[in-house]
Amino acid sequence: MIGSLHIVLTLLVFQIPADSSSPVADLEFASMNYGRARVIYDSLLANSKDSAIVLWKLARACICEGDISSPQKKIRLYGEAQRFAVRSVRADSLSSDGHTWLAASIGNIAMFEGGKKKIQLCHVIKREIDRALALNPNNALAYSILGSFYKALGDVTWIERQLAAIFLGELPDGGYDESVIAFKRAIELAPNVIRNHYELGKVYMLEGKDGEAMMEIRRALSLPIRIGMDREMQRSAAELIEGLKQKHPDKVKDEK
Repeated sequence: MIGSLHIVLTLLVFQIPADSSSPVADLEFASMNYGRARVIYDSLLANSKDSAIVLWKLARACICEGDISSPQKKIRLYGEAQRFAVRSVRADSLSSDGHTWLAASIGNIAMFEGGKKKIQLCHVIKREIDRALALNPNNALAYSILGSFYKALGDVTWIERQLAAIFLGELPDGGYDESVIAFKRAIELAPNVIRNHYELGKVYMLEGKDGEAMMEIRRALSLPIRIGMDREMQRSAAELIEGLKQKHPDKVKDEK
């Protein structure tokens, strides 16, 4: 259910400019040396007041490393990411990035929780995304997370919603249509992020719009890798393309 919120939120690096306090760590992060980046970010906090920027960057590094780690390590890193993101929001409650990475960390943690806890966390995730977008309406990552959030809700059937309402708690409104809108906005703001096109393509497939899906998934394959999870997404994208070609041999043709 909400497990498909692997936002995975994982989120995605949207070419956020380095700030002057952490250029070396930012370079390590951009090179996908997530462990090294975390060590350097952490050292910046050792003898100083909490920096909201450094803290959300620590959360980001934990999530990106977690996405390409073993299941047990994922759990630990996503938990660390949440703790860093909470501290970031406490240091600066008006930081859109802090709220965004808090939503991302909770979304990943939700994958490992039971049904009732998932639904509770679902409302927290939506609250943090809404706060992030209220603070920065051009936050591409927040829109990408929102797209995954609505996709997860679209995956829930009517009967599952009714059962959830009776035994676990009400789910928020929304589904595939809202997911498409959010991902399209994320693409407007960050057109070269693999995840945005890949996830939008998957939503189109769920809606039976295979032509649109093919275009978005091909776009995801054409873009450069920026974070570790991009490699896995492109491998999956290639498999999805092959499946679509087999499904529509007379309608879907290779682009030359």
